[in-house]
Amino acid sequence: MATPNKKKILNDPVYGFITIPSELLFDLVEHPYFQRLRRIKQLGLSEYVYPGALHTRFHHALGAMHLMGQAMSTLQSKGHTITNEECESAQIAILLHDIGHGPFSHVLECCLLDNVPHEHISLMLMHDLNQQFGGALSLAIKMFEGTYERPFFHQLISSQLDMDRMDYLNRDGYYTGVAEGAIGAERIIKMLDLADDQLVVEAKGILSVENFLNARRLMYWQVYLHKTSICCESMLIQILRRARFLSRQGSGEPVFASEPFRLFLCESVSLTDFQTNRKYLDAFTKLDDFDVWTCIKQGASHSDPVLSRLCQMLLDRRLFKIMLSTDPFSGELLTQLEKQLRDTGMPTDWLSYFLVEGQATNAAYLPSGDRIAIKLKSGKVIDIADASDLSNIQVLTNIVRRYYVCWARNLVIDKTEDE
Repeated sequence: MATPNKKKILNDPVYGFITIPSELLFDLVEHPYFQRLRRIKQLGLSEYVYPGALHTRFHHALGAMHLMGQAMSTLQSKGHTITNEECESAQIAILLHDIGHGPFSHVLECCLLDNVPHEHISLMLMHDLNQQFGGALSLAIKMFEGTYERPFFHQLISSQLDMDRMDYLNRDGYYTGVAEGAIGAERIIKMLDLADDQLVVEAKGILSVENFLNARRLMYWQVYLHKTSICCESMLIQILRRARFLSRQGSGEPVFASEPFRLFLCESVSLTDFQTNRKYLDAFTKLDDFDVWTCIKQGASHSDPVLSRLCQMLLDRRLFKIMLSTDPFSGELLTQLEKQLRDTGMPTDWLSYFLVEGQATNAAYLPSGDRIAIKLKSGKVIDIADASDLSNIQVLTNIVRRYYVCWARNLVIDKTEDE
């Protein structure tokens, strides 16, 4: 039997033709853990704002792998010794960096998991794959964790100028149609260099880095923290809250859910649970967007009026009203909104599901973390905030905080519903 060709070429709408450069990378892409990412949208509910935002985490991970390959080639062309094993491991690490994401990832993390960040699940799945592939991922795991002796590999995987951010800004901007997301990733990568095995950008790349930071700030407010996206996520969180409450009551009509999804609705699952009981990791690898949407579709006809109303509203895009402010909302406003809902006949124990407040934060650049280092012609390495002649780079280091309150409007409550 002929040996299958595992060096595939894929047609990517953002970069054109990209290559899966090794058999190991091909086998990882083909693995069920990675194929699951086809069924998880990159931008969650952003399609409610931007109808084209239907791309998946599968797309994003392949794009990040492609950019990592370009970064390796650039650094090698500048005389830095990087072995074939290091190249492949860096591409494996970035390919698998999001493998621990669940459906509507950040919503799931805050609602169904007990403080279990997706990065921890990614690492657990990478260790699992390492066993399945006979230790072939050991170096990639060290790079992902930041324990490898050459720190620039981890910086390319997870930092303020990594291949993850470069791909998702370009890709998300492309699919949403938000032109401000375009960052010139190819030029930034061409400007990458190393100084003492730390990642730096040549001085002639300063303008491209400035554009990258500005693009990230704009994409956060225009896409990731768009007020309608916040509103949709708030509604989804309340649906999951109610579904979880009803599932744990153990009485009345059960909430329809797939077996893996039901496990997380019924139990509080911590990181320790993931680490000590294999069933949670196995169930997690079977979760995708379809589990959540099926639950929502079935929930729309549930006998519980809170769950059914919230599910039907999200399905029909009858969204909550939302207000944003740079200052916390006054108690007087919240009391007034509560009164509006009570005047519809809404019972008191429903209010927390139909009136939600919170805050969103955005900082384009945090020099206190892994800084973006600029290498001057003299060889001196300084922070981008000091190298740039734009005053707004300093402004981008500020954490911007916006408060929001969203609530259901134009509700008509049947008096028999709360009985």
